[in-house]
Amino acid sequence: MMPPEEESPDGDRDGGLVLLHGPKSGSARKTQRSKLQHRRARINQQINKEMRMRAGAENLFRATSNHKVKETVALELSYVNSNLQLLKEELEELNSSVDVYQNDSESISVPMIPLGLKETKELDLLAPLKDFISEHYGEEGVLFEKEIKEFMELRQAMRTPSRNEAGLELLMEYYNQLYFLDSRFFPPTKTLGVFFHWYDSLTGVPSHQRALAFEKGSVLFNLGALHTQIGARQDRASLPGLNQAIDAFQKAAGAFNYLKENFSNAPSLDMSAASLTMLVRLMVAQVQECVFEKMTLLRAQNDFLARLQLAQEAARVEDVYSLVHQTMSQPHVKDYVPFSWNTMVHVKSEHFKALSHYFAAIALCDCPAPSDAELLEQEKAFLQFHVTMPEGPSLRVLLQDPEERRKLGKAHLKKAIMKHEEAMRIHGLCKILRKMDILQEVLSFAHKRSLGKYSEIDHEEDFFETGEAPDIHPKTHQKPEIKSPNFSQVKVTDLFHRLGPLSVFSAKNKWYPARRVHLMRGENGFGFTLRGDSPVLIAGVIPGGCAAEAGLKEGDYIISVNGKDCKWSKHAEVVQLLKSTGKEGVDIGVITLQGSECPKAVDRKAAAMSSGAGMLKSNKENSRKSLMNSKSASTLLVWGKKSKRSKKSTYSGVPFTAVGDNEPMY
Repeated sequence: MMPPEEESPDGDRDGGLVLLHGPKSGSARKTQRSKLQHRRARINQQINKEMRMRAGAENLFRATSNHKVKETVALELSYVNSNLQLLKEELEELNSSVDVYQNDSESISVPMIPLGLKETKELDLLAPLKDFISEHYGEEGVLFEKEIKEFMELRQAMRTPSRNEAGLELLMEYYNQLYFLDSRFFPPTKTLGVFFHWYDSLTGVPSHQRALAFEKGSVLFNLGALHTQIGARQDRASLPGLNQAIDAFQKAAGAFNYLKENFSNAPSLDMSAASLTMLVRLMVAQVQECVFEKMTLLRAQNDFLARLQLAQEAARVEDVYSLVHQTMSQPHVKDYVPFSWNTMVHVKSEHFKALSHYFAAIALCDCPAPSDAELLEQEKAFLQFHVTMPEGPSLRVLLQDPEERRKLGKAHLKKAIMKHEEAMRIHGLCKILRKMDILQEVLSFAHKRSLGKYSEIDHEEDFFETGEAPDIHPKTHQKPEIKSPNFSQVKVTDLFHRLGPLSVFSAKNKWYPARRVHLMRGENGFGFTLRGDSPVLIAGVIPGGCAAEAGLKEGDYIISVNGKDCKWSKHAEVVQLLKSTGKEGVDIGVITLQGSECPKAVDRKAAAMSSGAGMLKSNKENSRKSLMNSKSASTLLVWGKKSKRSKKSTYSGVPFTAVGDNEPMY
């Protein structure tokens, strides 16, 4: 972790809000975070239990006509609802424990809001996948137990990712593996029969669906949540720490935005469109706050224009936090967003409005009047500084007259103090925030600093009434970027690679039972042409030839030669195996896709399969394709795009007479 920047004796980073404290032990914070996650799991389980009890009681209440039973059930329902309310409050307090996720350095700045991870139940896929392999692929399911267990171990590991790059890669690896699981085991017309259980991150309410899209969306949510925790832990007193925090919050915004655009009808509130919109805006606001802090580190000392820029940056932060506060206050959002979050963004909105006026006052009162060479540039900057021009003398007189500068600076400080006090008042309304020493100290420090400056420039002979300072025009020099997840960053290999190439051996395709054909080489060879790789396709069959008499057809795929598995074999490898056969002939294993009798059916491009209706929007999520090779199958998950099989490996359905001129005969 980078050391903090040099501080002035009172802990003020020349306007930045950085206070000095003794560092907390990193291991102690890690223990606290671990305890929070275990506590979250326990609360989720209790909420699940109480909700099941409530559902049973409600069913009994509706079913019975006995008055005494109804009274007893009504009393029980009241008790259960009371327990649920207590658990909800406990979970809200847990979601408000933002200080645990902050950095461990001696410098402490305004805390950020991280998200807790969604919890999920364990999932046993051993029996369902073995059954599907036996039924659909005609393979012995027991032979794939190793791959199934490896996938289940990966799922178990991603439930508790570490709060670093390795944890992000683990979530991404599992997410990418879900593409292969989807393509291999989730046909469009049938479910696998397993439920994916996830708990709402904000309310703890359990949800379950058969759709694999729910699993994907929940993992993507946790990817965004982990980015928020990584962003909150950075040491924002240093430039490297600020840059890492900006990157993390931008990636969090990208994950939530990607989820919002590609999933719909989520069964849990935390993944609803309204909730995700709020989270994207919150992440953008936290990026903007980091940009402001970055400016406090980079700006020149006692520079008028730099301090005007700081004031405008602070006004921009106030602007985006106001939008977040409005979003959190909407009727369908405020009921499940923690009150402490709503209060904190409101506090930050007022706090940064105060800072914008404070830096405007510092620019006017602490910086010398401009020289003739500087005047034109300062006039131009000041002309765009306020939302409305301040009353009084002309701009040129204002900038050159120290007394006029002091008067306007005093008006800005008066407004800054009012906003500081409003921020502290709102902060005091929330019991959870009152316990947060970090935020309390930052607000108090900023308030005292403005009061001190006001006392410094306030003269006893001032008989004029301090005017109203106009608001400052928000402006930023680094616009936040919403960074969508880069799925190709983590390369994965299809765990079920042995089943064969996905272009043929997928859940969406059906084929007739495999046939073993014995061929004898005739005078003109075997009597067929081959095309493509992995698996090799029989492109044409000569009528009356050896292949035709043995029952081979155009569109058959060769899956074995003399017992050797050829699903992944290249064209040249299969040809070599055929040429090496002697007078005894060759045994060829083939399959025929159902529907391949129609040439157009064989020519269709392979597409990623839907795991079920419900959460998908226009099937965007399930149309992604992977970039695969025979040794390492890696995925580039780009939704809404279809992959293209090479012309070499695609059966075009061209009549044999046309193929015969271009394809070698075997």
